[in-house]
Amino acid sequence: MSNSVKKWTILSLEGRELPVFRCHSLVVGSGAASLCCAERLHAMGVQDVLILTDNFKGGTSRNTGSDKQTYYKLADAGITPDSPYAMACALMAGGGMHGDTALVEAQNSLNAFYHLVSLGLDFPHNPYGGYTGYKTDHDPLTRGVSLGPYTSRAMTESLAAEVVRRKIPVLDQRLVLKILTDGKDRAVGALALNIRRLQEKGYGLELYLAENTVLGVGGPGGLYETSVYPQAHRGGIGMALEAGAAAVNLTESQFGIASIKFRWNLSGSYQQALPCYYSTDASGGDRQYFLNASFDSFAALCHAIFLKGYQWPFDPGKLRDCGSSLIDLLVYIEREIKGRRVFMDFRINPDGGTGRPLLEEQHPEVREYLSHSGAWADRPIDRLRLLNEPAVTLYSDHGISLETEPLEIAVCVQHNNGGLATDIWWESCNIRRLFAVGEVNGSHGVYRPGGSALNSGQVGALRSAVRISRTYNGYELDFDRLSEVLVQEVRSWLSSIEQLDPEASGNPRSDGQDIFSYREEYRKRMTRAAGFIRSRETVVAAESEALGQFDAWGRQSLECREQIPAALRNRLMALTQVYYLRAVRAYLEEGGGSRGSFLVLAPEGLKVHPLLGQEWNYITEKKELRHSVQILQGTSPRDIRVYREACRPLPREDYWFETMWKDYRENRIFPE
Repeated sequence: MSNSVKKWTILSLEGRELPVFRCHSLVVGSGAASLCCAERLHAMGVQDVLILTDNFKGGTSRNTGSDKQTYYKLADAGITPDSPYAMACALMAGGGMHGDTALVEAQNSLNAFYHLVSLGLDFPHNPYGGYTGYKTDHDPLTRGVSLGPYTSRAMTESLAAEVVRRKIPVLDQRLVLKILTDGKDRAVGALALNIRRLQEKGYGLELYLAENTVLGVGGPGGLYETSVYPQAHRGGIGMALEAGAAAVNLTESQFGIASIKFRWNLSGSYQQALPCYYSTDASGGDRQYFLNASFDSFAALCHAIFLKGYQWPFDPGKLRDCGSSLIDLLVYIEREIKGRRVFMDFRINPDGGTGRPLLEEQHPEVREYLSHSGAWADRPIDRLRLLNEPAVTLYSDHGISLETEPLEIAVCVQHNNGGLATDIWWESCNIRRLFAVGEVNGSHGVYRPGGSALNSGQVGALRSAVRISRTYNGYELDFDRLSEVLVQEVRSWLSSIEQLDPEASGNPRSDGQDIFSYREEYRKRMTRAAGFIRSRETVVAAESEALGQFDAWGRQSLECREQIPAALRNRLMALTQVYYLRAVRAYLEEGGGSRGSFLVLAPEGLKVHPLLGQEWNYITEKKELRHSVQILQGTSPRDIRVYREACRPLPREDYWFETMWKDYRENRIFPE
C-alpha cells in the first residue's frame, strides 16, 4: 500500500497550515467497488488516481458474508437460455428500479465477473469451464455463483493486490468529513481529517481537490443498533447528502436473521440444515420452543425454516399462512417485546430434541433437497457439514463451535437498497463529477436478487471508470477561483472542531452527552423506528428526536482530543439519520404499506396470525408506488425535499453496428 502523495500547496488560515493535495480522480473508500474503480481507471489511462479511506481493512466487503456469499451474474453455463434483457427483468421485478440501470447491470455482469476471474478469483466451474450457478433470493433462474462464505473478501483482496501492483496511492486513517463542491452543482474533491495528525494546530484537516470524486463508502451500517454490518463499518452517505446530492429509495433496506456475538447472516445452508430455534430468559433459563405453537404442523415448521435459507430477507409477502418470514416476526417479538434471548442451535432438531423421526415428516421440497444433496443426518450440525463444511469452519475460525454452543440471534439490518441517485454511468443526477459506487449507490429497487449487490458494485466501478476516462480525462478546474468557497468551508469546520476539543479550554466538557451514549441514542432510535417494523406515529416522533440530537452534536462531552474523530462520526450519522427518517415518514404519509423487507403496522390492517393480537396487524403494499422511485434532496436536515419520479423504462433500441461504432468513436454514447 503506497502513501507517496505530494502536497500541492498549503492553505494558511488563522495561524494554521493545512496541506492541500490535488489529483485527477479521488476515490473515497476501500471496499470492492472503490478498489475496482481505482484500478479500472488506472488501466484506462487515468493514472493520477488517489484512494482515501479511514480504515483500509475495515469495510463491509472485506468483513461480511454468508453461508455461500453470492455473486449474481448472467447465466453462461448449462442448457437453460439467458439474456441481458431477461436478467434486467429479474433485477427490476420488485419495482422501484430504473429499467436502463437494470439493463446496464445485466449487460455488464459478465464483463465484471470475468475481470475478477482474470485477477485470480477461483470461482468453481464444471469440466467444460462453465460457471455452474444456483438459485438465490428473487432469482427465476440459477444465476448465483460463489467462492464460499468470503466471496466479497476474496474480491477485495484481489482488487487490493491489483491496486498495489499498479502503485495507486492509498492514504489510510483519513476520515472524510464532506464532499466539496464549487458552491453550485459540481464536485471538486473532499475535506478530510488525518487521524494521525490530531495534535497539530489544524487538527489534521486536509483538503483533497480533484477533477472527479468517486464515493464508495458502503451502506449506513452505523445507524442501527441491531445490525449485521461489521463493527468497524459506519457508512458515509451523509457527506454527499449534506453537499446536496439527491438520494433515491432510502426507505428500502434488507433485514434478516443473523448471529450477534459474531455478526454474520444466517441464510442458505444454515437454515436448510434445519436447526432448532428457542428462547430463554436473560440468564439462559426457562427455555421455550416459541415457534412451535405458531405453525400448523411439525412439517410446516421445518419447511418454513428450510425456506428461510433462500428467502432470507424478511418479506411481508411471506408472512401469512405459515410463511418463512413469520419466523423473523416471532424472533423479533421474543427478543424486542418480551425481552428474551433467542438462539439457533445446531445440536438439536426443531422439535427440541424429542427424538421424533425427522425424514418421514418433511415437506417434499425439504426431503428432496436434503436427499439430492446427500445431507440426511441425525443432527443439524451433521447436515450442515454435509451441505457446506466451510459454513461450520467459519464460526470455528471466530472462536465459536457449533458443536458445543448455540448462536444467539436477532433480526438485523443487512443492506440498504437505496442510496445516491445516479444515471446509467453511476454519476450523481444533480452533482456533476460525483460518482457513487457500491452500496452507497441507490441502484436497487424494492426487492433484489441475492448477490446482485456484488455485481452492481463491480459494474458501477466499470461504468464510472469508462465515463471518466472517455469524457472527463482532462484538467480544467481553476482551483484559485474556488479558494473563497473552500476557505469558508475549512474555517467553519475548524471552528466546530475547536468547540469539541476539550484541550482548547484546558478542561473536558461536562455539559453534554459522552460520545458513546450519543451514538447509542441514534442507533436505538433507528432500530426502533426504521427497522423492519414501522409505524407512522413512531417515525414522526423519531424524526423530531433525531433533529434535536443532530442540533446538539457540537455539545458532545469529550475526554481527550483523540475522541474528536468519534464525535465527528457521530455528527455524520446523526445527520444521516434525519434524512433516512424523513424518507420513511414521506413514504408512510403517502399511504405506502408493507413491502420489500419491512412491515407497516396499523390496527385496521390485515391480521398476521391467529395467535398474534391486533397490535401486529399490518397495511399491505400500495403497489402503484412500484412504478416510481422516491427522490430526496436537501443540504440541511431542516430543508429536505421529497418527491417521486417515474421509473425509467427498460430500453428497447435496436442498434446497427456501424452507426453504433461511429457514435462510440465520437463519444455520443454519453449524455451531453
